[in-house]
Amino acid sequence: MSLLDNIELSAEFFPPKTEEGAEKLRAVRGRLIQELAPSFFSVTFGAGGSTQDGTMNTVREIHEGGISAAPHLSCVGSTKAKVLELLHQYQAIGIKRIVALRGDLPSGMGNYGEFNHANELVAFIREATGDWFHIEVAAYPEFHPQATSAVDDIEKFVQKVQAGANSAITQYFFNSDAYFQFLEDVGSYDVHVPIIPGIMPIVSSTQLIRFSDACGAEIPRWLRKRLESFGDDTQSIKAYGLDVITDLCHQLIAGGAPGLHFYTLNMAEPTISILHNLED
Repeated sequence: MSLLDNIELSAEFFPPKTEEGAEKLRAVRGRLIQELAPSFFSVTFGAGGSTQDGTMNTVREIHEGGISAAPHLSCVGSTKAKVLELLHQYQAIGIKRIVALRGDLPSGMGNYGEFNHANELVAFIREATGDWFHIEVAAYPEFHPQATSAVDDIEKFVQKVQAGANSAITQYFFNSDAYFQFLEDVGSYDVHVPIIPGIMPIVSSTQLIRFSDACGAEIPRWLRKRLESFGDDTQSIKAYGLDVITDLCHQLIAGGAPGLHFYTLNMAEPTISILHNLED
């Protein structure tokens, strides 16, 4: 019996910008379908809809391939009319799952648009489409970098669930205690929707540090220092990172996490390596 037998697995892609990228993603997707048996693939959405066409095309391809697709929808730069148009387009092709996010305000963009917070977007989706969509929202076990306090951040998450969210996917993290404490905190508000840990494979220390600094995810000192010690030794970074993330997944599954959501960066091998380790 595998550790993975009783949990749901899913993965995130970003829409490719070129036909070459689209071909590569098709190959990646094919491998992950075979190895992951995913419950769904999510597809990111640029600020202000900057990748709208790419998101729609990728979502359509995934759906037509027989796998559930979950497009991201962001508040940033959106209007109610624009969101409603997208929702109707997704309904027309049979999409049943949405990832509703506030998103980050890019430099130079003055305001979020007609939605300031993700709970407003969730409420609008529910009002416009009823129970058509399974709505995923974001969760931040280490708290959103713009949160005024831990309590405020937890209450904002609770508001998203109260507005109609069905489940959540977390920002990636490397400390399982943060995840389990978050579950306990939101449980005190009588919120018990599935909260799926987001998993970031480690393939490059410079890339990981750049992403983490941008999104507010904490790299523990012990991990950062060990990665720095490998210098430019890519193979050692990957091998060590694989061990760290496999151990993290073991802890999460043992603690009762309902699933794992992999941030693939449009690559198959890092996620597949983690899965193989968990199956051994």
